[in-house]
Amino acid sequence: MFVKHFSSLKDPRVNRRKRHRLVDIVVIGLCAVICGAEGWEDIEEFGRRREQWLRGVLGLKLPHGIPGHDTIRRVFNRLDPEELNRCIRDWLSSLRRGRVEEVIALDGKTVRHSYDTRTGQPAIHLVSAWATESGLSLGQVKVDGKSNEITALPQLLKLLDVAGCTVTIDAMGCQKRLARQIREQGGHYVLALKGNQEGLREAVELLFTDALAHDWYRRDPSRRIEHDHSRVVGKDHGRLETRDYWVISGRQVAELTQAGDWEGLRSVVLVESKRERGDTVSIERRYFITSHEGKAAKIGGAIREHWRVENGLHYVLDVAMDEDACGIWKENGPENLATLRRAAVSLLRQEHSSPRGVKARMKIAAMDTDYLLRVLSV
Repeated sequence: MFVKHFSSLKDPRVNRRKRHRLVDIVVIGLCAVICGAEGWEDIEEFGRRREQWLRGVLGLKLPHGIPGHDTIRRVFNRLDPEELNRCIRDWLSSLRRGRVEEVIALDGKTVRHSYDTRTGQPAIHLVSAWATESGLSLGQVKVDGKSNEITALPQLLKLLDVAGCTVTIDAMGCQKRLARQIREQGGHYVLALKGNQEGLREAVELLFTDALAHDWYRRDPSRRIEHDHSRVVGKDHGRLETRDYWVISGRQVAELTQAGDWEGLRSVVLVESKRERGDTVSIERRYFITSHEGKAAKIGGAIREHWRVENGLHYVLDVAMDEDACGIWKENGPENLATLRRAAVSLLRQEHSSPRGVKARMKIAAMDTDYLLRVLSV
């Protein structure tokens, strides 16, 4: 039973004041969030409505019945977020079922209403790791209010097993130390290249501009640029979109400005997105660096997979769980509740007996305890 995953949690309370078991409170919280609970009162209400099921099916002891919302609030406010994150991360990581080459997308999200106007505490910002094929949240790290994602990303990476996987990060994560850390941990990287690495970006842009203008120097063996190309065409909402992926590897990459400073850098990538709607045409070019060699289809796939963290996690947190509207702000409460939400999204995505989306599955779980148990037992 999944309850065992929380048995190692360290209880922050004084022994003489404990009336309710920590594991009971956390399990009730997770179950309630899966069913749509948005705050401490909702969690208490869920517990009272499902007390018999919690005792009989999940085996919770509940020696003094269901804890009140004030108790639930105090416990989650004081519970170490890293401890809760560790327990859930270990549990969800075990559900990956041997997917050792998938894309792990790292991206940040602010819980917008988690600020405290009285103390000036800003809204919390979490950097999450999303296993795109598995549909699992593998962990998150809170960004310190006085820093940014650059300091949180190395901490998050340390928590992850990325061996054999491809780690994707947006432009904020295009840092030499992150590339080195990913390679040292046995993973590959695909990093967006923008203004924060101005010299390298300019060199990559110039290389592709020159190559395309001269048809890759096909007729000049001494200057020929070896490359690979892949194209993806799709139609959506009345718009035709064509994405071309060009990848250059080998000598030209090694000769680029600053290329030697990047651990394991093997290829540079140009993505050209052409969008057509009626007579309106727009073209956007983006550049990436990667430790993968050559294969445009594979690298292009990893770039597209990165956006699953937005569609599969962040969008669901906002639309299905209304995370941005949550006004819980005190102490560790918002971070711990955010961890429960990410666990809930992951578990709901693993249960496939219903073809409906996450929001609908939450409603089904709230109405049907058999379905809720299946979600918890994936």
